[in-house]
Amino acid sequence: MPVYTEQELIIGCRRQERQYQEELYKKYYSLFLLVCARYAKDMQDAEQLLNDGFLKVFTHISSFKDKGSFEGWMRRIMINTCLDYLRSNYLRDSLVMHVNALPPMVAENSLAVHNTGLEQIEFKELLSLVQGLPTITRTVFNLFIFEGYNHKEIAAQLDISEKTSHWHIHQARATLQKKLKKNELLNVKYEIKRV
Repeated sequence: MPVYTEQELIIGCRRQERQYQEELYKKYYSLFLLVCARYAKDMQDAEQLLNDGFLKVFTHISSFKDKGSFEGWMRRIMINTCLDYLRSNYLRDSLVMHVNALPPMVAENSLAVHNTGLEQIEFKELLSLVQGLPTITRTVFNLFIFEGYNHKEIAAQLDISEKTSHWHIHQARATLQKKLKKNELLNVKYEIKRV
């Protein structure tokens, strides 16, 4: 099986040649599935988002101007596909958050997740914890932590206030910290039983 350069893949996909589309899909499948999984409620939805994102990549590949990172361009499409999914009428109701109901802010640094919990947790468990966050909290967390958006950009993307974005980061960190502590306790109990 031939190995194609990125430029060959782009040219082949622009000509809508199936073999190049298949190779591009295979090359980036794992990377972008992880991106989609962070936004989806489960792996089935993540795979659907991935396929929708690749369809957009193949449909709009002629708009890539060969400037900057091709992977970055595709990543932006995947993230926008995920955000479109979250903005859909089906999920929009779960995104509603009343700013007046927000509790006072706690300094974000006070809720840092300790490395000890992360060292003992497997990636699948961590992904499951992130997927278990409420939809809007998970989305804000992903955009802030993994995609590097600032609160102003998140607020504009999700049509929420910056204060609400801050609150969701606080909630995500607090929830994940609690779950990680609970996981540590379960691991300790499990180790005691095995002895």
